[in-house]
Amino acid sequence: MDVTPLIPEGRQLIEAYGDGAFRITGVRYVGAVLVFPEETRLWDLAGIESLTPDALSSVTDREFVPEILLLGTGARTEFILPSLRAAIREKGPVIDIMDTGAACRTYNVLLAEGRRVAAALFPVD
Repeated sequence: MDVTPLIPEGRQLIEAYGDGAFRITGVRYVGAVLVFPEETRLWDLAGIESLTPDALSSVTDREFVPEILLLGTGARTEFILPSLRAAIREKGPVIDIMDTGAACRTYNVLLAEGRRVAAALFPVD
C-alpha cells in the first residue's frame, strides 16, 4: 500500500536536510530558509539569537498569513522568549518550535493536509 502523501504540483516539499543545507522540491538551498507552500526563500539570519518579529516579516506581512509557523531551531530545540512568541502570534500565525528535522517532517504532513503552513528553518550541520 502506497502511503506517500499526495502533494499538489507546484508545492514546496522538503525532501532532505543536513550538511548546512536543504533540498526542497529538487532545489538545494544552503543556509537558513523560509518555506511556504508556493515558494522557498533564503533567510539571512545567523541563528536563533538573532530572531526578532522583523526577521519574520516576510511571513507575517503576506497577503495570506499562514495559520501555523514552524520554527526549526537546528539540531536541537531552542526556545524563544514569551514576548517574541506573543509578538509573532499577534501578527497571525501560531508558532510551533522544534528541532529542524521535526519541523521539516511536520511541514510536509501539514502541507499534505492542505493547511496554511510556513516553516522558518535553521540548518543542521
